Amino acid sequence: MSLSEIDLHQELKNYFGFSQFKGLQEEVIKSIVAKEHTFVIMPTGGGKSLCYQLPALINEGTAIVVSPLIALMKNQVDAIRGISSEHGIAHVLNSSLNKSEIKQVKKDISDGITKLLYVAPESLTKEENVEFLRGEKISFLAIDEAHCISEWGHDFRPEYRNLRSIIKRIGDDIPMIALTATATPKVQEDILKNLGISEANTFKASFNRPNLYYEVRPKTADVAADIIRFVKQNEGKSGILYCLSRKKVEELAQTLQVNGVSAVPYHAGLDAKTRAKHQDMFLMEDVDVVVATIAFGMGIDKPDVRFVIHHDIPKSIESYYQETGRAGRDGGEGHCLAFYAYKDIEKLEKFMSGKPVAEQEIGHALLQEVVAYAETSMSRRKFILHYFGEEFNGGKEDGADMDDNVQNPKKQSEAQAEVELLLKTVKTTNQLYKSKDVVNTLIGKPNALIKSHKTDEIALFGKGKYKDAPFWMALIRQVLVAGFLKKDIETYGVVKITEKGKEYLKKPVSFMMTEDHSYDKGGGTKNVVSAKTSGATDERLMKMLKDLRKKVAHKKEVPPYVVFQDPSLEDMATKYPITLEELGNIHGVGDGKAKKFGKEFVKLITTYVEENDILRPDDLIVKSTGANSAIKLYIIQNVDRKLPLPDIASSKGMDMKSFIKEVEAIVYSGTKLNISYWIDELFDEEQQEELHDYFLEADTDNIEEAMEEFDGEYEDEDLRLYRIKFMSEVAN
Repeated sequence: MSLSEIDLHQELKNYFGFSQFKGLQEEVIKSIVAKEHTFVIMPTGGGKSLCYQLPALINEGTAIVVSPLIALMKNQVDAIRGISSEHGIAHVLNSSLNKSEIKQVKKDISDGITKLLYVAPESLTKEENVEFLRGEKISFLAIDEAHCISEWGHDFRPEYRNLRSIIKRIGDDIPMIALTATATPKVQEDILKNLGISEANTFKASFNRPNLYYEVRPKTADVAADIIRFVKQNEGKSGILYCLSRKKVEELAQTLQVNGVSAVPYHAGLDAKTRAKHQDMFLMEDVDVVVATIAFGMGIDKPDVRFVIHHDIPKSIESYYQETGRAGRDGGEGHCLAFYAYKDIEKLEKFMSGKPVAEQEIGHALLQEVVAYAETSMSRRKFILHYFGEEFNGGKEDGADMDDNVQNPKKQSEAQAEVELLLKTVKTTNQLYKSKDVVNTLIGKPNALIKSHKTDEIALFGKGKYKDAPFWMALIRQVLVAGFLKKDIETYGVVKITEKGKEYLKKPVSFMMTEDHSYDKGGGTKNVVSAKTSGATDERLMKMLKDLRKKVAHKKEVPPYVVFQDPSLEDMATKYPITLEELGNIHGVGDGKAKKFGKEFVKLITTYVEENDILRPDDLIVKSTGANSAIKLYIIQNVDRKLPLPDIASSKGMDMKSFIKEVEAIVYSGTKLNISYWIDELFDEEQQEELHDYFLEADTDNIEEAMEEFDGEYEDEDLRLYRIKFMSEVAN
């Protein structure tokens, strides 16, 4: 049947019951029906699968659909069978079938019943399958999730790289259709090159999802409470909560359940039956929230997911885009909330260290883009779309105001001179460096690479030292989005100047730069409660709390940080606790500390709340699942028995660093812990006296400052242990 003879709208109505196509669907289908190689880039929810399902149903022969996930294939096969009286209209051919099922599949294909055959790439490599398919009429080959071909994709699968040679063995002239929901320009090029279809008709839908609201919040030690608060504000709505580790999935699902949220876990460690059950409970709305690793959601067609939360920031913008894309597929509300702390990025970098160098380079380049997204204060929508090679200058109806940065704009300042200096530096250093080394050149910080190119000898070296490194990093990001610079992907992110950038240098104009967000990069190295709490701190109350702390400290003759640390005061100035019980739930406080110092603070806050008619946030006491309490109890009991600390740590499979962190948490929240017996092993009397005096006089209990003060005389771990003894005796 020729294309001119087919009424596509009629066929769409017959098979799927829709009266019109969505977006680019019609043009894509025409290209496929005309037997031309086709490449489709269409975001999640754009209706990709219909692009190959309808032509497969209309065309003669069987269409082969290569897909990476068995669950995804099963969903699609069930959907197609649902619109036809022929059970055999769609089949799966993969390792889950037995011999008689395989025989039935092959018979249905030979009899011309099967229009769509879903296969995993591994099944296509089997000789007997290739042999069989060579003798059959194949209408076309569709490669779903085509980004799996590219090492630059977020879900690279080596077996996808061999598809082209396998297809050639099945038939020389089989038209190919590659489809993906996320692909940067580099990945697109990679897919076409690898499949050998560079001349394919390419259809690229806009990556903009106007109904999604993007937000990034700092990840605090109290992130579980922040998540519960958000979920409770969205009670009764469906949501997905992503974590990177299975352990965290289990923990959070439990914490949500204990706090009255209907939630189930989903990860590859659960048996298939439980996974299927949990997925169905979510689809059938028996539970509101699924806590999952990224294994969840591929091909899940639930249109009314109202929020997607990332407990851990993903490894690439593609992953983030695809996972957030599961929200609001029906065009309704979709809130995408990510929690970000730089230490999570460092953790991901550590995981990469065992991989081949080229893979590490790619991984680092992708991670740096994630950091840039999280820390930027420009429009997040604009940032994401720029990453996928799309410019965004849309208005309100296109979602221009749908992100936290646009709704709470940060301060802007004139940076014309700095943009000129930046572009000149990239040009003068012969476009050799990645962002980090461009910044090192600007601030005059030499390293081996800079020295090898003698960059430290040029006149521009150190010309930008009047601004710090984060300023220049932020400026590079904004100049990249403005199109004056571009990152060269082939060389893993070397920064090059564009034609637009050269024009700017000839005729510079005003450039308003937005200040970046500042997230604590220390990742908790300074002290046990260094994380910033999210939410808006009441600055006036904060000042009053600091004054009171000073007064209490003076009366008790201890340094102010011994009473409460800054993050605890910030949390009080956000949550307004007015009872000792509520104060005990404030970050880094605990019952012991609340009882010892809390009375005056609670009194001050109560008066402040009444006088200023403050509407307090919903009273939220996050109940613990008890897993951590068991470890804490074990430590307290064994310290009482005066067991050597390293023995207590190793009996719980912890290294000393993690163990000390646990002990710090116990002591900082007000529990007395007598570790003098161990401190006496580490320090003589004179040293203990010296350390006691230091912590008593110091303005802060920052370990790095203590290390500097004693000029390397003590190890970091030993100082932390002494600080525990000091806090326990003086503060608790």
